[in-house]
Amino acid sequence: MKLNTRHLLPAGILLAGISFAHGSQAAIIQLVPTDSLQQAIEQAQAGDVLRLAAGEYRGNVVIDKPLTLEGPADRSAVVVGARKGRTVWVQSPDVVVRSLTVTQSGLSLPDMDAGVFLDKTATKALIENNDILNNSVGVYVWGAHEALVQNNRIVGTTELRVSERGNGVTLWNSPGAKIIGNDISLGRDGIFSNTSKHNEFRGNRFSELRYGVHYMYTNDSEVSENVSIGNGIGYAIMFSERLKVKDNIAIDSRSQGIMMNYANGSDISGNLVINAEKCVYFYNANNNVINSNHFEECQIGIHYTGAAQGNKISNNAFVSNQNQVKYVGSRYYDWSVDGRGNFWSDNSAFDLDGDGIADTAYRPNDVIDQVIWRAPVARLLLNSPAVGVVRWAQSQFPAILPGGVIDSAPVMKMPITPALKKYREMQ
Repeated sequence: MKLNTRHLLPAGILLAGISFAHGSQAAIIQLVPTDSLQQAIEQAQAGDVLRLAAGEYRGNVVIDKPLTLEGPADRSAVVVGARKGRTVWVQSPDVVVRSLTVTQSGLSLPDMDAGVFLDKTATKALIENNDILNNSVGVYVWGAHEALVQNNRIVGTTELRVSERGNGVTLWNSPGAKIIGNDISLGRDGIFSNTSKHNEFRGNRFSELRYGVHYMYTNDSEVSENVSIGNGIGYAIMFSERLKVKDNIAIDSRSQGIMMNYANGSDISGNLVINAEKCVYFYNANNNVINSNHFEECQIGIHYTGAAQGNKISNNAFVSNQNQVKYVGSRYYDWSVDGRGNFWSDNSAFDLDGDGIADTAYRPNDVIDQVIWRAPVARLLLNSPAVGVVRWAQSQFPAILPGGVIDSAPVMKMPITPALKKYREMQ
C-alpha cells in the first residue's frame, strides 16, 4: 500500500500528540478510506500520528506501538469492525485514539468483544472525543494502568436484550484509570468496575441502562459529579472500601438511586436522588459518613437493613418521600452527629430558641410501620380504631416505641447543595 503523504516534522519542533521514540522523528501520516488502516499501523514508526480523513476504514485493527489515531473533529472517520472480535485492539503503551467513530465489534461477552479494547500492556492509553457506537462493550479496560477514557459518546447495541449487552465501559484490575465526561447509553451498565483501585469516575452521564455505575471490589476510588437519568439503579456500590461517592445525581431510577451493599468506610456526600422506588438502600454497609445528600419523592427515602452499623448520618434532606425511612429491627440508631441531624419535610416541629435545630426529636417509624413491613396484609387495618389507639399511645409514651431510628437533633431548614442547584438548572 502506498500512503498518501508522509510529512516529517522539522527538527526541534514539538506538537501536541507527537512524540519521539528511539531518537527518530515522529511523522504525521495522512490516510484516506482507500488506504489499509492496519497496514498503515504496521508501517508507522513509534510516535507517528495517523490522521484519518472522513470515510470508512476496515476495522479489527491491532495497535502494537505508541501511535496516535485521530480523525476530523466531527468524528466522520469511521472504523468499522467485522461484527466479530475487537474493532480497535490496543496492545502498546502511550496510544491515543481521538475523534473517530468506532463501531460494529463482535457481540460475544465471553470473548470480551469491544469497540476499543485496552490490553494489559496499554499503559497510559488516551481514548477521547470519540463516538463508540453499536458495539458489545464500548471501551474495555483490561488491566491497563493509568488509562484515560474521556469525553466520548458511547451508545450500545439494541440488537440484544439488556442482559446480553456489554457495558459502556468495563474496567478490570486497572489501577489509576479514569473515566471522565462520557455520555453512555443503551448498554447493560454504564461503567462496570471489578477488582481495581485508585480509579476516578467523574462527570459522566448515564441513560437507558440497567445500572449507571456498577462497582465491585474497587477500593480507594472516587465516583463523583455523574448524572444518571432513567436507569434501573443509578449507582450500585458493592463490596468496596474507602470510596468517595460525592455530588452525583440520580433522576427517575426504576429501583434505587444509590445502593450501598457491603460498602464500608466511605464518604457518601452531596448526592441527589429524585424519584425512585428507594432513594438509597443500605445493606450491611458499615462505618460510612452519609452527609449533605438530598433524597426526594421516592417511595422509600432510605431502606436501612442488613445490620448496617457505625454510619454517621447527618445534614441530609428527606423530602416528600412516601416513607422517609424503612428500618426493620430492634436496635436504636440516632441519626445525628455533634448535635446536628437531618431535615425531614414531614417533621412538624418548633424551634423556639432559634438555633436551627428542632426542639423535639424526630422518629420516622413506629410499631405499626414495623408490623406492616413484616406482614404487608396488615395494611388493611391502617384505618382501624385499634391502630389509632396504638399510635396515640406511642405519641404520649415514647418509652413504648420499638427500637429504630431517631433523629435527636433534626434541622429546621433544608440544605441547598451543589447537586440540588445543578438539578434545578437542568429543569
